[in-house]
Amino acid sequence: MEGKRKTKTSTAVKNRYNNRVYGKVEVRIPKDMAQAFKEKCAVEGIPQAKIIKDAIAKFLENE
Repeated sequence: MEGKRKTKTSTAVKNRYNNRVYGKVEVRIPKDMAQAFKEKCAVEGIPQAKIIKDAIAKFLENE
């Protein structure tokens, strides 16, 4: 019995999907704050994006 053939989705296809489905928010913060944020997220095992998404969701709920 043959197994499923593994395929790779190209980066271009993934980028097109992400650009169609997601928006981007950029912020500039001091390097020391960014480093501390990354380190704390790593220690606590929390994705960086989750912290930001949760903060935005909470902000939007207060409208």
